[in-house]
Amino acid sequence: MRPELEHILLSKVTDLPSLQQRINEWKQQGQKVVFTNGVFDLVHIGHISYLNKAAQLGNKLIIGLNADSSVKRLKGETRPVNNQDSRAALLAAFFFVDAVVLFDEDTPHNLISTLLPDILVKGADYEIENIVGAKEVLANGGEVQTITFVEGYSSTSIIQKIRNQQS
Repeated sequence: MRPELEHILLSKVTDLPSLQQRINEWKQQGQKVVFTNGVFDLVHIGHISYLNKAAQLGNKLIIGLNADSSVKRLKGETRPVNNQDSRAALLAAFFFVDAVVLFDEDTPHNLISTLLPDILVKGADYEIENIVGAKEVLANGGEVQTITFVEGYSSTSIIQKIRNQQS
């Protein structure tokens, strides 16, 4: 990777204490902070559409990214296909992503309750009352939004299609 590109990408991939500081600065500047999370194992057009729509809801988009150990617990031993560093760098490369932070827990509850974004975003397959962190964001004066997925796209289905072609 070219050094100048690596610096830009790595400056977006951050830890929780550094991100807290950035968010405080952004909020002092009147920026609206949007948070979403996921595995983002094999990034496809559905992910890009979802993340772009999420970014349009505010000024700064933060992605909570499941660490490899979290993905294995949630999706099984064969996942993730791409390791957390590769997934984080890929997400950080999008111009509309401002920060990527890894979390090792099964849910981003700790991240969300610590960061308290202005807007929490999940896919429309979730009911707002079942979204992790929604209660804390709403209690802090924030909002929770859902975004409809692009039909027919998922990392799991792409992986299954590849496996079926190999058999």
